[in-house]
Amino acid sequence: MRGMAILGIDEVGRGPWAGPLVGGACVLLEPIEGLTDSKKLSRKRREELNETILEKAAWGLGWVYAAELDEIGLAAALRKAAVEATKQITHEYHEITIDGTVNLLAGTSREKYVTVLKKADLLIPAVSAASIVAKVARDRYMAEVAVRYPEYGFEKHVGYGTRAHLAALREYGVCAEHRKSFRPVAEILRQPPAEVRRMTSKGRKNTTKVGRAAEDRVAAYLVGLGHEIVAQNWKTKMCEIDIVSVLDGKIYFTEVKYRTDEEHGDGFDAITADKLKRMKFAAESYMKLYIVSDRSPLLAVAKVTGNDKTNRIDLVVLE
Repeated sequence: MRGMAILGIDEVGRGPWAGPLVGGACVLLEPIEGLTDSKKLSRKRREELNETILEKAAWGLGWVYAAELDEIGLAAALRKAAVEATKQITHEYHEITIDGTVNLLAGTSREKYVTVLKKADLLIPAVSAASIVAKVARDRYMAEVAVRYPEYGFEKHVGYGTRAHLAALREYGVCAEHRKSFRPVAEILRQPPAEVRRMTSKGRKNTTKVGRAAEDRVAAYLVGLGHEIVAQNWKTKMCEIDIVSVLDGKIYFTEVKYRTDEEHGDGFDAITADKLKRMKFAAESYMKLYIVSDRSPLLAVAKVTGNDKTNRIDLVVLE
């Protein structure tokens, strides 16, 4: 049967603000009823067809995650996803049909077998199947991401641009799954530090008044030493940093520890090996999130001892 000899290729996730681009490749080993463009199917029907395709077809998936997509660009990501998905097909086929207008296998040994066709995911069963397996795989990935970042609602919009997604970006800032080269993510990242602080200031609700006062005193102390305060009480679901500052081209991540007196323990003693590990993770997350690659990061601890009127600040740079 001629249709069984076609390798169909399609991609899902070209336009979202977050999440991976996923390429699908499929050769049908026997006819499957009900195949069509994955976007025209209900979620339940896609899931049902996906299980059938996995059993009755040769298939492959090519993943390009957000960070790599930002690095290589969308055009290169589309080609890589198609190539990686195609590599996983070992079953014989005689021609390749790619949905769209661009031969994503140009420059490869398979280039000469390719036909590009608009709406191929609607017209060619093998391409429909490729779009379905890619769509279901990507949706499931975004559901897993939603567990790690529940504030963004990824399980609903799977990373695409919606009013709710934009509102979450403005309130919580950008997470590791966001595509930093896409608008409006790039625009939010370019906002000045004061705006970044406002976007992440919700975390302040969980800090005590005394703790905030201690952070403010340390921030003023750092400014007196010549630091520029970049962010204060910066938080994500996974980590937090009390103060981020810059001095002489270096970026400092300062943990603030407050003690009314030494009887309740030295603030520096709270920096255990586990706490230091979490501080490193937070600093690395901040550097990646705001693409701070031109500065040397340093971890520091500031101990505040005493009350509002009489207090002493001791600062130690850990590394």
